Parts: sequence; C-alpha cells; structure tokens
Amino acid sequence: MALDLDTGLLRNFLVCTRLGSISRAAHSLGRTQPALSQQLRRLEDIVGEALLQRAAKGVSLTAAGAAFLPYAERILALSGEALAGFPGAKLSGRCSVGVIEDFMGTALPAVFADFGRLHPETTLEVVSLLGRETQPALDAGRIQLALCDAEFLEGPLRWSKRVPMLWAAAENFDASVDPLPLVMFSAPCRWRGLVQSALSAVGKSSRIVFESGSLTAVQAAVRAGLGVTTLLPTAMAHGIVSALVSKLLPPLPDIEIGLSRRPESEGDVLTSAVEAMLKQLI
Repeated sequence: MALDLDTGLLRNFLVCTRLGSISRAAHSLGRTQPALSQQLRRLEDIVGEALLQRAAKGVSLTAAGAAFLPYAERILALSGEALAGFPGAKLSGRCSVGVIEDFMGTALPAVFADFGRLHPETTLEVVSLLGRETQPALDAGRIQLALCDAEFLEGPLRWSKRVPMLWAAAENFDASVDPLPLVMFSAPCRWRGLVQSALSAVGKSSRIVFESGSLTAVQAAVRAGLGVTTLLPTAMAHGIVSALVSKLLPPLPDIEIGLSRRPESEGDVLTSAVEAMLKQLI
C-alpha cells in the first residue's frame, strides 16, 4: 500500500530539529511528549529510517535525518506557495514579519496589501526593526519571520542572499574631499565598522558629520549633500546616486541578508506562503 507524507508529521519533525528537544517541541506545539514521540516514530516508520538520535540532552539528526530535512522543508514550503498562488485558497490567521527598514521602500508593502485583498481572512503585519531587535522579537513570539542582516540572527537560516553594500551620495557630491564627510546610522551599527575599515585600508581619512537611526533621515541628509553613506540597493532613493562616488572610494563587502522563522510556525500554511513571497522579493 502506498504511503503519503502527512504535512503534520513533517511539521513535528522540523520543530523538533529546530528546538533540539522533544519536550520543548511538545510544549511549543501544545502536545504531550508521548504523543509527539509517537508521531515522530510514525514518520520514521513511513520513511523507513531513524531520523532523530535521541539522548538525555535532547535530539539530533541522524545521517538519514540530515538527508531528509531539506525534503521536509521543501514540501511544507511548496504547500504554502501553492495556496498563496490561488486567490480561492482558504488562508486565514495572522502572520507578523520583522524586516529592517532598508526593505520598506521596495514592493514589499504593496505585495502584502495585494495578498491581504486576495485572502481577506488573513492579517499580515510588517514590523520595521533594527537588526539587533529582530532576534529578540522572534524569540518573544512578536514576529514569526525575521528578515535582516544574517549577523543578527541565531540558529540555522531558512535561506539567505548576498546583497551589495553601495556607496551613496547626492548627484553632484565631491567624494575627493579630505577628510571624507560620512552620514552614518547611529551606533551600535555593524556597517559603521565595515565602512571605516574599507576607508582605512586605502588610507582615506573620514569624519562623521551626521548620524541617525532612521533610514529616511539618513537619505535626507545625503540628498542635501552633507556627506557620503552606504546603502543596500533597495534603499537607494531619488536624488541619491552610487556609480560616480563609487569610482573614487574603495569597494565594500557584501551583506548577507537572511530569513529566520519561529520553529512553532513550521507547517503553518499562511507563514509558509508569506515566506515564499519574501524569497521572491529579495
């Protein structure tokens, strides 16, 4: 008799692997530990392999479990993508996403609004957060998905993408001045160190003339000609250019943008659908 892979069993397996403990996973999923253990055994029976190595300190993946993990993730992701692509799909519930401000100027708000109109029984919340705020918000359950500089995210990422960090200045700004005036995001900001290291490596002196925790304020200061800053491509705005000033300044490292997800949301169709949308946008 042919056997099917129940998405509920896959979700249980993923939550256990993320949390590293059957007891913690059971608490997270609102089940008893014996019931969850039975469901995990059921999945292993279907697959025909032991997927988890059980020990007093928790669980870890066996070789078969490590090989099976990407299939489980993909099946659940496809489930969300399939339903997200059909206006008639019955999606409901709430999903909160934490993103750094650099992505708020993209098509993300419009895409979320369109999704809400297609699926009126859903509530999507987009929370603009500083990079250092995303992991605590994820841990606290304030958000289900976090999209930011991967350096601020803990544990395995769902996916990541390397994005160039660009020099940015007003159209007629002279980047040959010495010392170079910098418009920076307020400390603590990891990118400040990257900028200053790149300039120091070529012997270019600099001074900070403006700083703010607001992307809008940084863009306004740059547009006014106060100094040079660094932005992701998604944060470039009207009146701000990169190509000309980049010819006079040293290259900058790429930034790894990653997405992390609360383990409890594994298998949730709405969260999977939102995750699929984010992956297409970034």
